[in-house]
Amino acid sequence: MIRAWNAGSQRPTHAAAATVRHRFVLRRLANHRGGRTGMMLLAVLAVATVLGPLLVPYDPNWPNYAEALQAPSVAHPLGTDASGRDVLSRLLDGAHRSLGAAVAVLACLFSVALLLGTTAALAGGLVDTVVMRCADVMMALPGLVLAFAVLGLLGPGLVNLLVAFVIADWAYYARLARAYALNARSREDVIAARLAGIPGYRIVLSHILPAVASPLGVVASLGLGGMISAISGFSFLGLGVQPPHAEWGAMLAEARMVFSVAPWLLLTPACAITIAVAAANLLGNALRDVLEPGAGP
Repeated sequence: MIRAWNAGSQRPTHAAAATVRHRFVLRRLANHRGGRTGMMLLAVLAVATVLGPLLVPYDPNWPNYAEALQAPSVAHPLGTDASGRDVLSRLLDGAHRSLGAAVAVLACLFSVALLLGTTAALAGGLVDTVVMRCADVMMALPGLVLAFAVLGLLGPGLVNLLVAFVIADWAYYARLARAYALNARSREDVIAARLAGIPGYRIVLSHILPAVASPLGVVASLGLGGMISAISGFSFLGLGVQPPHAEWGAMLAEARMVFSVAPWLLLTPACAITIAVAAANLLGNALRDVLEPGAGP
């Protein structure tokens, strides 16, 4: 009875500790110069992504050839493209594809890696061998080549592009998750919980998964900038978002044909990609410094 009461009494303690830790992390990020800058830039991009399409007066996909290639003006602050579409409207409309797609890919990679890596580490034996050998095979293949192969099978499109990135990168994150889980399994708090008779599933949920998720989340955040660039690069090649929908990489591809007469069409999405990648890298580096002190170069 005493053991059961002690196990049950730990629930509010774990919840309170998690809350305090989250506040500590946010406070450290707010005090970190790079983290503060990254959070501010990403907050501006997030607000523009969510509210921007609701505020612009133009349909981002509807052409108006009578106003094609107009320079920036009061009516069109960022000008119009070769089809007469408002560039600001398309920039804001494409933000949720460029940024949202990168976040979605990393969220999928994080979830798959957390599940497979932790399961392999805790189950061991045949399960661990099968998962890790599959990961070895995937990591032996060049990521870009594998992504191109998947797109060749599935065809171009944003959803297919996201699937290709998940297939190409899951093994790397799964191996990291397995290593973190193996390390967490031998920690003192996990051993103490086992000796106290706490059920295995509660040890996994309360001790091991948080210990794996924290460093894995840092690694995923460090990859956000690269993922934004990769999605924009594939869309630039015509393998991602398809016309007439807007995406920053696709906007670059459309603008390169008329750069000599309308340079603003190229500079606008290029600046947006640069700011998004810089903000993601600043926030990722700040998270690494806050959660893993001494891990930086």
